[in-house]
Amino acid sequence: MPKVLIADTLSAQAVAVFKSRGIETVTRTGLSPQELKDLIAAFDGLAVRSATKVTRPVIEAATRLKVIGRAGIGVDTIDVPAATQRGIVVMNTPFGNSITTAEHAIALMFALAREIAAADRSTQAGKWEKSRFLGVELYGKTLGIIGCGNVGSIVAERALGIKMRVIAYDPFLSPERAVALGVEKVELGDLFARADFITLHTPLTEQTRGIIDASAIAKMKKGVRIINCARGGLIVEEDLKRALDGGTVAGAAIDVFPVEPAKQNILFGRDNLVATPHLGASTSEAQENVAVQIAEQISDFLLGGAVTNAVNLPSLTAEEAVRLGPYISLAKQLGGFVGQLVEGSLSAVEIEYEGHVGDLNLKPLTALVLANLLGPSLATVNVVNAPVICRERDIRVSETRRSEPSIYQTLMRVTAIAENTRHGATGTLFGDRPRLIAIDSMMLEAELGPRVLFVRNIDKPGFVGNLGRTLGEAGVNIGTFNMGRLQPGGSAICLITVDSDLDDATMAKVRAIPNVVQVKVMSF
Repeated sequence: MPKVLIADTLSAQAVAVFKSRGIETVTRTGLSPQELKDLIAAFDGLAVRSATKVTRPVIEAATRLKVIGRAGIGVDTIDVPAATQRGIVVMNTPFGNSITTAEHAIALMFALAREIAAADRSTQAGKWEKSRFLGVELYGKTLGIIGCGNVGSIVAERALGIKMRVIAYDPFLSPERAVALGVEKVELGDLFARADFITLHTPLTEQTRGIIDASAIAKMKKGVRIINCARGGLIVEEDLKRALDGGTVAGAAIDVFPVEPAKQNILFGRDNLVATPHLGASTSEAQENVAVQIAEQISDFLLGGAVTNAVNLPSLTAEEAVRLGPYISLAKQLGGFVGQLVEGSLSAVEIEYEGHVGDLNLKPLTALVLANLLGPSLATVNVVNAPVICRERDIRVSETRRSEPSIYQTLMRVTAIAENTRHGATGTLFGDRPRLIAIDSMMLEAELGPRVLFVRNIDKPGFVGNLGRTLGEAGVNIGTFNMGRLQPGGSAICLITVDSDLDDATMAKVRAIPNVVQVKVMSF
């Protein structure tokens, strides 16, 4: 009989799910790291919320553990790479608290508009400062939503219901989806300039970290109000503090902080700040939903091998895994390459399979392509939720299968369409090693390394020498150098595996080389 340790509080209904499936459970909450490490070797499954930290030492001690289930979306308290190395599946429940988080953002927006928190403190202190708290109406105001995915779209619907104007910035929001939601899709600078209220609903990635800083605030309307129920780190707190004190920002409502629990913070103590202790997902309904959902997912995996909402494993049977193994690497590389190449709002993805790969179960491969294609912009994307994200954002996904080979015995082609521009990559297998054989319509042959410099250029004499000299002078060692072109003197590309990162100064020098059109560093 499988045995599951419940290390954070789950509802009685969730525990009943395990019991009804014949799974033994032990509930031990509030464990210290050492206590968890000492206990974990006796369990097949571990169910947690956000309080328990599942660290590498804990995972290394978990000699029997097969699955870790997080009742909620964030897995930052779980060492996912360590779990993956040990063959432990990590699951979450990415959609169980979307409504609750969206409603909390709306509640904070109302609180800011009418200065409810400050008025409450004043009134309970025995004052009657009716003239002091002159709020603003939400009716007719412009709400700017940064990140219009699952939670952001719910916020948009609620805001439209109270007759606000809604504008949204989201690179993955298609024009068709924006029309369906009733929002206006805008660029980030336009959102900053027009919004009376700004609410954040984007994951924390390298692209979104500090997305609201001094330069962003300088573009905003005087008197703007800001709400963050997404992730700490999206706002540069020092810059927001100055703006609150100077009156540029009329108020802020913050539910998430870079360091939690946030018992001290530079923003605290201001009447124009509303702060809550990460309550976005804290309703009885949401807590019940995610608890029952994770109990069902863990049970299904331990009893039948079903993988649902895994963040580190494609949905595969044991037999399929053996056959798909080499193609998994190819799918990851093609998706990741195109995801780093494409710019603008994604509207469609076309995936073509030819030859031997066309006879296989393609669903895991397509999910891997989508997850790696979306990954550079969406930190929470995985092989399970990538197709769902595409459907939510009206990104059309087409899958073409041809069992008969053309030139190669097996071939995969991934094409992304964004802002009416097509970018694609084609690959095959040499033995069991993935190879890139075309980028857009340019033929070449390249094996991708961990770090690749991509250069698009005009094919002119001396270009390769200039590029090599520039990299050499910067101390950048070249591993491989591959080129492709359409015709002499026309468009060309270079793919260069390099042994070290390129700093900003080196990148600037590469861009300054005559006939360079585009430069990017890609990671795989």
